[in-house]
Amino acid sequence: MCTRYISPEQREIEAFWKIDRRSNQRKDWENLLTVFPLSLASFIRRADEVEYARELVVGQWGMIPLWSKTHVPTTARGTRLSTVNARTEGMEKSPIYKDAWARGKRCIIPAASFDEPNWETGRNIWWRFRRADGAPWGLAGLWNTWIDKETGEVWDNYTMLTLNADGHPLMSRMHKPDPKLPPNQQDKRSLVPFEVHDFDRWLTCTVEEARAMLKVPPVELFDAGPVLGGAETVES
Repeated sequence: MCTRYISPEQREIEAFWKIDRRSNQRKDWENLLTVFPLSLASFIRRADEVEYARELVVGQWGMIPLWSKTHVPTTARGTRLSTVNARTEGMEKSPIYKDAWARGKRCIIPAASFDEPNWETGRNIWWRFRRADGAPWGLAGLWNTWIDKETGEVWDNYTMLTLNADGHPLMSRMHKPDPKLPPNQQDKRSLVPFEVHDFDRWLTCTVEEARAMLKVPPVELFDAGPVLGGAETVES
């Protein structure tokens, strides 16, 4: 699924989401706008200790399991995990995501655009996805906090939620197809963007209400096409 996106600048996030409360602004963060797995980037969550406010946080893109010995997500045996995207199907039972989901640790991930690989030509051509109306994306995510047992350092971290999009006219075209499976069983994925009127609801509603908000976006929402001069890879 998505492994690269571009974050708006902090001033743009603060203006669009009307945020005046910040938290945990890490000193080692360089405000890098192109975000890759394990990069530090901004996300928005509900602030603690107040009745309600949006809070801007800098955290690691890639959920860190509570048992992980380092901030790099790993299994209990030390094998590295990919946790930048969480499948909504079964997340309630996932040992990595179930705690954050059950406790309502939902977040919004601001993105100016995100990239996906397209294999329709037989090789990977990166496509860039922006909103057709020019606004930033507000993507559905989960967050958690991991503490380094050796240093006591606190790591806020987050993951993007994804849905099956085999029937979507645009998202079903992304990623390398499995030739052994029919088109309607490829398990192509889509991120979950919210509209402005849903931001606060996502951050405050019940788990049951949040589940009902997870929907594949309409194709009219997208402005998408190949990245001019974009790098090719052999990976999907």
